[in-house]
Order: sequence, then structure tokens, then C-alpha cells
Amino acid sequence: MAQSLAERPEPCWIRSRWIAQLPLPLFAVTMGHAGLGLAWRNAHQAFGLPAVVAEVLIAFAAAAFALVALGYVVKLAACPAGVVADFRHPVMMNFLPAISISLLLLAAGALPHDRQLAESLWIAGAALHLALAVTIIGRWIRQNTEIQHASPAWFIPVVGNIVVPIAGVQLGYETVSWFFFAIGLTFWLPLFTIVLYRLIFHDPLPPQVAPLLFILIAPPAAGFIAYMQLNGGTLDVLGYVLAASALFIALVLAGIAGLFLRLPFALSWWAFTFPAAALSCAMTQMHALLPGAATHAVALAALAFATAIIALVTLRTLAALVAGRLF
Repeated sequence: MAQSLAERPEPCWIRSRWIAQLPLPLFAVTMGHAGLGLAWRNAHQAFGLPAVVAEVLIAFAAAAFALVALGYVVKLAACPAGVVADFRHPVMMNFLPAISISLLLLAAGALPHDRQLAESLWIAGAALHLALAVTIIGRWIRQNTEIQHASPAWFIPVVGNIVVPIAGVQLGYETVSWFFFAIGLTFWLPLFTIVLYRLIFHDPLPPQVAPLLFILIAPPAAGFIAYMQLNGGTLDVLGYVLAASALFIALVLAGIAGLFLRLPFALSWWAFTFPAAALSCAMTQMHALLPGAATHAVALAALAFATAIIALVTLRTLAALVAGRLF
């Protein structure tokens, strides 16, 4: 792994070590809480759970985005070489689109309250995500990428396109949403094959990034939610495939839970959060389309797990921040 920013001989015009080390994965705070807010919004409609929980979570996600974005702007102004290093890093660059995905999720969160704000957030998020996806894929093609650098984080810049239709269809951008959905779905399958090959036939992921395995859940889970928007909520073959794939991957990860329980806390724990929230949204929507005792139990279990894991990671992050150990 590359040296930490504190160890690099890079110019930085501000005497603040935490600004120099502000990591891109911190935008996952917004992704996790916004995703959980949308999951609770679905649960309110499906199970009558309190609606206020969803709105508080989405408001927290918006505040977290504003705070982290401000910090990263300061980092860009004060330590531009650090931002360039993030972009050049073969792993860290894949977290840049966490910014655009956060905007897209906040657009979905804002939609019932302020359509104009939601549309502005969605347009900014979709345009930024497309630019980042094109840039990062171009870099993969131009440069020699080692198989050891392949990880589930690769899904963020490319398969993140699947998130666009979640609010895009409701805003009236159906054709554009199909464009992004097609990109995400087309690239999900080959990237999933590459990442699975790396995980099976090469060294395991280092412990500090093992939580990234949860990102495997996100493409089919978010894809199911997006596809239900695009096809008018008809549960067809592709819908079944996406929902079943997300649930099966979650079951596989549950089977290796011992690996995650032994991990010390790190910012990479935020990789647990959005995939868990996306799975909860997908399973709740599946229950709404296919009511029954089994789908009811799975949906509530997924919501309980997502809520518990995001609460735990949030508390551990705040504790590390107070103790001065977060960065």
C-alpha cells in the first residue's frame, strides 16, 4: 500500500494533519445513512414503522455530506498533492465516485420534500458519476493494473451507475436512467467475475480492507431497486435474478461472519453500511411485490441488521474521532 499522506514529502499549506489525511471513504457515511433512511422510508410504507426515523437519517446523511465535502475542499485547496495522490492510487481512486453516489442518494431522499432540490442534486450526481466512470475506466485500459489491486471497490465507479434510476425515473429522466442502468448492469457481470477470480485464486484481502467484501451485495440489491423503478414495479425474471443474487451473496457473507467479527475497527467498516441498507431496501420492496411470511421475515431481518451495523459503525467512528484515532 502507498505511504500515508503524513509520510509523503508533499506540499501542504495548512498545519492540520487530519486535513492532509482526510480519506475519500469518509463519504460512505453519507451513503450508509442515506441508504438506511430510504430503507426506513420503505419500511414505513410496508410495515407502518415510524416515518420520522427515515427523515432523521436522511437529514444526518445530508449534514455528513456537507461536513466531509467541506473538509475535502479544504484539503484540495491546502494539500492539492494529497488529492492528486488519491486519484493516482490504484485502490483509492475507486472511492472518488462515492461523492457522486452520495449526491444521487440525497436526491432520492429530498424528492418527497423539494423536487427542485432533488433534481439539482440528481443532475449534479449523474453528470459527475458519468465523468468519473469514463475517466477511471479509461485509466484501467491505459495502465497496467495488477490483479492484486482488483477488489469489490471496483464496483463503485462503474456499477454505481445503477443508483442513477432510483430518483431519475421519478424525476422524469427515464431514458437517461435506462442509459445508466445498462452501463452498470453490463459492467457488473465481467467485474464480478474478475473480482471473484482474484478472491478465490489469489491472496485474501488484507484484514483492514476485508469489509469491502460487503460491496458485492450492493450491485444486485441496488440494481433490483432501480429496475423496479424502470419497469413500473413488475416482478419479472430479471427482478427475481437481481433480488436472489443479492440475498445469496448476503448469505455467503453471513457464513464467513467470523472473519468480520475478528477485525479491528477501521474506516473500512463503512463498507458494511450502504450494501446492508441497499439489501434492506430490496428485500422490503420484494415483500411489497410478493407478500408472504418468508419475505416479511427476510425484510425485517435485513432492516434490523442494516440499522444495527450502521449504528455500531457510527458509534465506533465517533469514538475514534473523539479519541483522535480516526485518521
